Amino acid sequence: MADLKEKFNFGFELHKQGKLDDAEKVYLEILEETPQNAEILNLLGMICMQKFQLSKAEEYILKAIDINPNKYFLENLAKVYLEKEDSEKAITIYSELLKLSEDNFDYLFNLATAYKLAKNVEKTIETYKKAIKVNPNHQDTYFNLGLIYDNIGQPQESIKYYKKAIELSPDDMETRYFTSLSYFKNRDYGHGLPYFESRLCRQTAIVTQANTYPNLFNEKPIWQGENVPDKTIYTYYEAGFGDVLMFSRYLPLLQKRCKKIIFKPQVPLVELFEYNFPEIEIVRFFKQEADMEFDYHIPILSLPYALGLNENDMFVGKSGYLKADNEIVERYKKEYFNNDSFKIGIKWRGNTHYEMDRVIDIKSFTKLFNIPNTKFYSFQTFEGAEDLNEIINDYDIVDIGKTVKNFSDTAGALENMDLIICNDTSLAHLAGAMNKHCWILLPYLYNWRWHLDLTKCDWYDSVKLYRQKESGNWDEIFDRMYSDLKNIV
Repeated sequence: MADLKEKFNFGFELHKQGKLDDAEKVYLEILEETPQNAEILNLLGMICMQKFQLSKAEEYILKAIDINPNKYFLENLAKVYLEKEDSEKAITIYSELLKLSEDNFDYLFNLATAYKLAKNVEKTIETYKKAIKVNPNHQDTYFNLGLIYDNIGQPQESIKYYKKAIELSPDDMETRYFTSLSYFKNRDYGHGLPYFESRLCRQTAIVTQANTYPNLFNEKPIWQGENVPDKTIYTYYEAGFGDVLMFSRYLPLLQKRCKKIIFKPQVPLVELFEYNFPEIEIVRFFKQEADMEFDYHIPILSLPYALGLNENDMFVGKSGYLKADNEIVERYKKEYFNNDSFKIGIKWRGNTHYEMDRVIDIKSFTKLFNIPNTKFYSFQTFEGAEDLNEIINDYDIVDIGKTVKNFSDTAGALENMDLIICNDTSLAHLAGAMNKHCWILLPYLYNWRWHLDLTKCDWYDSVKLYRQKESGNWDEIFDRMYSDLKNIV
């Protein structure tokens, strides 16, 4: 027996040190000698959970509970079910545990998490609020409540809980950022923009530029919005193409505050911006630091905050602020668009690194293809372009995506279109910035920038918004669009 105790202590020490494989071997040796050892079965289950072998973890802990149904083993089993996202079983166990200890904060918090997995919004909110009564100083509870309220379209409630989370953890950049998005969704930019300065992509953009121009960034301050009529301001991209296209509307306002702007967009946007902003120095590739000269710098998504904008003046350029190069427009017209059909461009996928909810199955578009007097053009590029092969033999779709090498080409082709139908992606922002008619298809949980009132688009006069009525259901949107498109054509 002494040997077993020594072996247990040895295995447990290995376990505490994170040497999971070694600890597991010791535990298995003990189990071979004492097959009804509930404590060892439970510890083996915990090791399997740590190694994300969840089915094995469940099996071990269930055996432990059969031998000794104690509260600690049930807690561990419930955690396994949370990891497996088996919300029903997790809810059952935590509900039983709460009968034994109704004021246990961990049980309440984890039960709320299980309800969230089950998409039971009412129970999730109710249970998080019970958890707050037990422990009113737990930051994550307030953050999760804020997130739930934001997802159900109640940003005012969301802000209330986010701000409480910030009180408890003032340096939590993520919560500050999410607070900004709730303000934005409620169209309150005056309050939201200061919180938006906590976004991760701002920090990344500054660090990236500082690595390129270490001496300049050490010497030159971030522009705070002051008038500097004899100075040069360097602004640079962050986030995705769509964000930069959307926020480029503020470049003319920036021009009024300084002598010169140097702007570094992503390379595929360079020619488009060179054509539209001839007075701005557009940087294609990074210059050598010795050849770069500026007095202030600022990431582009910080421009509205530095400019002191709010909901009354955020939406400059609603009727269009970008144009296509006329030569490219004519080239595309001659080669692809010289017909009398109603020309419709489509795109179904953006950057899936961020949100899969915005991806549309290309086959969803096929219902529209049979409307008379229409001609469809695919603007899909890179990831997702291969999806066109699924339908290209059955429908007469022109693949414009393979002809474009940058956004200047895209704009030239776009100018020839009567309508663009696409997911929430950079093409939508380009169409809106060019004042081209565009229908944007939004998932059920949609991005902050489209606000709560989807009957209009505050950013672009030419854009109409269609939102899923239930998560994942694009068919209902296409039924609505089919009727609207038939009426137009």
